[in-house]
Amino acid sequence: MKVKKQKRHRRAVRFYAACYGFREPYKILCDGTFVHHLISNQITPADTAIANTLGGTVKLFTTRCVVEELKRLGSSYSDSLDAARSLFTARCDHVNKKSAVACITEVIGEDNPEHFFVSTQDADLRKNLTKIPGVPVIYALRNALFLERPSTFQQKFAKVAEEQRSHMTDKEYKMLNIQKKRKLADEEANVALNGEEGGTGFSEIKNFKMPVERKQNNIKDKPQFKRKRIKNPNPLSVKKKKPKPLNATAPEKQVQEIKKNDGTGRKRRKRKRTRNSGNNTGEGGDLSSAVK
Repeated sequence: MKVKKQKRHRRAVRFYAACYGFREPYKILCDGTFVHHLISNQITPADTAIANTLGGTVKLFTTRCVVEELKRLGSSYSDSLDAARSLFTARCDHVNKKSAVACITEVIGEDNPEHFFVSTQDADLRKNLTKIPGVPVIYALRNALFLERPSTFQQKFAKVAEEQRSHMTDKEYKMLNIQKKRKLADEEANVALNGEEGGTGFSEIKNFKMPVERKQNNIKDKPQFKRKRIKNPNPLSVKKKKPKPLNATAPEKQVQEIKKNDGTGRKRRKRKRTRNSGNNTGEGGDLSSAVK
């Protein structure tokens, strides 16, 4: 149940923050009944307990009328009186001291401009505060603190306020019409200056601006890239040249070289014959030739 209660409290705080502009540190306006309940049930320190309930930092306030009411209640409320005096004092400007209920109602006003969380144990005051937009109420049950859910009136008021913010007000609508009229008058004046046929009028000459020359301080505006040079092709990727076919008009040297070949692509070799000296003679040869 504790986790569900915390989620419910955080959801209510987000509602008041989004729709009514509540911000940390949250201001807590306490009356005498709430302070007395905290002291009698030993819910101390009070600021820490309320901060855990709301999920943010807090500041505790009270009024002079509340302190004076605790004084009149006698010695049984002396501890509560000391605790109330230690809190911050909210301005009420009441010369003649009023009851705590009347004082807190006047401080809150019609729309709670100071964004106070009201802490009270008075059931009638809690009921009346739910009819005022943007007034969250905190109360205690024994040792636990609770934040009341936003009432249906407060939720409806938030929706209406959101719809009003999305539309233009009468003042904004009037200002828009005035701006349109001024714009139309300026356009008519420009047309009158330019003439019926058109041309460069005074307004165009007035709005014309001479181009500004840049001072050259040896600053390069554009990045300079290296130029790509023509490179030779990769020799491994180039095909070898095929031999050209012989034409009828081939030179004579090529014809002679082809004739020297045997048709096998080999050139003819000439054998060198050596003359052997000695007794050897060829078959059918003369002795005289051998002797020679």
